[in-house]
Amino acid sequence: MTLLHAYPQLIPGTLVRRYKRFLADVALDGGPTVTAFCPNSGSMLGLNAPGLPVMLSASTDPARKTAHTLELVRASMGPRASWVGVNTHLTNTLAAAIADAGLLDPPLGILRVERREVAVGRSRLDLLLSAADGTRMLAEVKSVTLRMGTDARFPDAVTARGAKHLEDLRAIALDPARFGVTGAAMVFVIQRADCRAFSPADQIDPAYARALAHAADAGVHIQAHAVRVTPRGVSYKGPVPWSLARG
Repeated sequence: MTLLHAYPQLIPGTLVRRYKRFLADVALDGGPTVTAFCPNSGSMLGLNAPGLPVMLSASTDPARKTAHTLELVRASMGPRASWVGVNTHLTNTLAAAIADAGLLDPPLGILRVERREVAVGRSRLDLLLSAADGTRMLAEVKSVTLRMGTDARFPDAVTARGAKHLEDLRAIALDPARFGVTGAAMVFVIQRADCRAFSPADQIDPAYARALAHAADAGVHIQAHAVRVTPRGVSYKGPVPWSLARG
């Protein structure tokens, strides 16, 4: 199993509350309650209930307002509960590692990361992928943490920005030469190992689901890949089958 990211020594605790989008109070195991930075702009639906086990990383940077960062949430209290990576700042690193290890599905499997954070008009896409044969694709990456039934779903809250990224990808797929590439891709990184398939959460954000379907119709390559998250690190699990809402 390919290791994509190793965590430093994480600190266990229990979630007290998540609030103001980017803050979480956590009772450390055998210690005080601290306020941690929550690097996740979504709703964290299913992962924000008080009492859930969590893991924090610690920083020694004196300029930080909070010394801790929320990294992992255990999805439930049962023995088979999955750890879920909630740090969306890590997602591009995971996607880049998946690409550079040659683990993307065809036709993306030959591609490697050429550049990150690529300006496209007034937007910025996550990755520029390329291959020796001249293939170049612009890719957007999204972190998936929501599970509904047995499936991973995205988004967990309405995301106008996410829909705009899909519009950008669609424009690229329809006229790639104008952007200096040969195609566009949307890569979903499922930061939990307990999901069998992926589909858009159309009941949460129908506009995003429609935009994803329109992007696919225009030729945007869509892939979903699951990772296995533990307090030690993140390993690649494999590609996940996906389907689209067609409403």
